Amino acid sequence: MHIQPASFLFAARALRDFGDAYVAVLLPVYMLALGFTPLQVGVLATASLLGSALLTIGIGFLGARRDHRRLLLAAAGLMFATGAAFAGLQEYALLLLIAFAGTVNPSAGSVSIFVPLEHAVLAREAPASERTQMFARYSFVGAIAAALGGLAAATPDHLAMFGLDRLDGIRAMFVLYALLGVLGAVLYARIPEREATPETKPAAALGPSRHVVIKLAMLFSLDAFAGGFVIPSLLALWLFETFNLTLSQAGTFFFWSGLLSAASYPVAARLSRRIGLINTMVFTHIPSSIALMLAAVAPTLPVALGLLLTRAALSQMDVPARSSYVMAVVTETERAAAASFTSVPRSLAAAISPTLAGLLFAASLRAWPLLICGVLKIGYDLLVLVQFRHIKPPEEQT
Repeated sequence: MHIQPASFLFAARALRDFGDAYVAVLLPVYMLALGFTPLQVGVLATASLLGSALLTIGIGFLGARRDHRRLLLAAAGLMFATGAAFAGLQEYALLLLIAFAGTVNPSAGSVSIFVPLEHAVLAREAPASERTQMFARYSFVGAIAAALGGLAAATPDHLAMFGLDRLDGIRAMFVLYALLGVLGAVLYARIPEREATPETKPAAALGPSRHVVIKLAMLFSLDAFAGGFVIPSLLALWLFETFNLTLSQAGTFFFWSGLLSAASYPVAARLSRRIGLINTMVFTHIPSSIALMLAAVAPTLPVALGLLLTRAALSQMDVPARSSYVMAVVTETERAAAASFTSVPRSLAAAISPTLAGLLFAASLRAWPLLICGVLKIGYDLLVLVQFRHIKPPEEQT
């Protein structure tokens, strides 16, 4: 039976998101257990996101001219090295360096060197009429895996019954993260090579779509800067410090949060066919930001978790719509670069805000990161609507 390349990408995305999800929860626990401060946790998250941005810049240039399969294999190798290093190191300076140069992802989301390459491969595999549905399935698989990864974050506590203390249990999870990189490489190796020919190699990574990509990148960077205030690692830290949440409770919360996000992706694909990609991005995002701001001032843990779960059911519906929109409004040869260059400003912007959030935590202003995130995201949504409501993808022009 012939298996489509997209299936291998779906499986690789599932493995990676599973690992990213539990690492996002365990990372602050690991750092605090090693004796570091919340501010140092925020700085490490910033280093990770900044390093990811620089790697993605390189991927953007290489992806326009090199085989995507080979680049994905190299990224999987880097994931293995990252997990192995985190499992074996305890010095803050070395952990900071590995966070900067590796693939550890405190955002547990789309800030990743893998994503631009996977987007380009998926876009070439699907016709325009099925593109958004393809990205919805891609996001759905990742979200389900991330939900299970969030649940797996409680594994170090369960390992205690076998005589393994929490710190060693967390290290074991980083070893597993490294092994997930190896399995991802096995899957990427099944993708057909498609080396660009001299005729199809572009003179520049971006050509006729440069102006649109720059505008999208600027807006996406605002969204990412806002999101950096509440990346899962910092949201977990907020729950730990505000409501004394246990690791097992946090794992359960992120599991259900991931399931709700996953359930929203097929809905987003159907909704986009009715109201369009831009409207889907905007009018599902604004209510989620309002829920986040209300959670910041919630008086009790059940109220806060209820609002955060409401946010989870809405906040990611823009993901497949956004991915599909970027791929639709650029030419085929620009897709890898467009996906990369709209991710790079996101990574750079998202790299700044975790440190700012860490400073707010250190000043005992724990609600402020959530409030700032909500306000900025609503501003982003309104700007997207104003700037791009008239620029429609091919399937919406008929």
